[in-house]
Amino acid sequence: MRKIASLLILISILNSCTPQKEKSLAEGIWIAELTAMDDVILPFNFKLAKVAENYEIEMYNAEEVITVNEIEIKNDSILIKFPVYEGYIAGTFTENSIEGKFIKESLDRVVPFKAAYGVKERFRNANPPVENSTGIWEADFENDEKEIYKAKGIFEQTGDKVTGTFRTETGDYRYLEGVMSGDSLKISAFDGAHAFVFTAKVNDSSMNGAFYSGNHSKEPFVAKRNEAFELTSSDSLTYIKDGYDKFTFSFPNADGNQISLEDERFKNKPVVVQIMGSWCPNCLDETKYYVNYLKENSNNDLEIIALAFEYAKTKEGAFKSIKRLEDRIGVEYPILLAQFGSSDKALAQEKLPMLNHVLSYPTSIFIDRKGNVRKIHTGFNGPATGEKFIEFQKEFDAFVKELLAE
Repeated sequence: MRKIASLLILISILNSCTPQKEKSLAEGIWIAELTAMDDVILPFNFKLAKVAENYEIEMYNAEEVITVNEIEIKNDSILIKFPVYEGYIAGTFTENSIEGKFIKESLDRVVPFKAAYGVKERFRNANPPVENSTGIWEADFENDEKEIYKAKGIFEQTGDKVTGTFRTETGDYRYLEGVMSGDSLKISAFDGAHAFVFTAKVNDSSMNGAFYSGNHSKEPFVAKRNEAFELTSSDSLTYIKDGYDKFTFSFPNADGNQISLEDERFKNKPVVVQIMGSWCPNCLDETKYYVNYLKENSNNDLEIIALAFEYAKTKEGAFKSIKRLEDRIGVEYPILLAQFGSSDKALAQEKLPMLNHVLSYPTSIFIDRKGNVRKIHTGFNGPATGEKFIEFQKEFDAFVKELLAE
């Protein structure tokens, strides 16, 4: 017995001295699932690959591809940080599975997360479609305050596969992708900041369903087919109140310097003031467009300056989020910190009292060479809106050229 005990001790010692093989993740297609309210599942696909010594992920939402390259592994623990946004996934893994939480610390939000290797279907569909969602839909959503707001559904269905988005007066709900199973529509989007899933019963002329945002919000909606429906013009929703003749502000940059439109840099130049937040996907789309526009038109006088309304709980945290955005997207125009600790629009409007309201992040104020506000554009129609995004680009370019020519 003593010999056996000694042998077992020796084996144990030898095993403890043997380097442990690093745990690995299967490369290829995975299905991920977040759990929203009512235990509704929000799925999305991603492709995982090892690049050099590190893992990278490509997340898919219809035509959208998001590259995630900040992935940390230690033993069986995994941390996935999303580009630009502060949200992250923390959990444990095996070769073919991940289980953990999607966390947004500043908002105290935690959403259950799991992923499995080898599944290509975003939604498992047991029933062939008996309805078709292709077309334009006039929708009424009821928000958490029991207020009704309008949206425009734009969908295309091929077989049982559905893609498209909902546009609202404050922006779009990203690249939505899903299926029609029988008469049940299920579509979702996850971009590292927002987790959206829509479910609805559909017939030839109507939808009746619910919109889930993570596990903190549920909004019922009804919709009807209306090919002629259009939302209120984005240029008519926000305006300068009576009694004010200028748009003015003074907010700090990362160096602690107060910046305003009175600074020499902005005098006698057309300026676009962008009201935004680093946490906001529509703002990110708009910021990418502005960055590219300035690069392609570097020989003109146009200036852009952003006012960031951040929900990070500290000033340091807010500027860290802004710096992350600047570095990842290559933003060279100034981003000032207008507010931290909350992205509440009522508080934002108090910082900019000349506006009738801050209805949306983002909002862009167009100012001419004399300092006069010429137009205010509420929201942003991003790439997911297709023709509307193309229309915005043409209108933006034409209006900026008009300001530059004066």
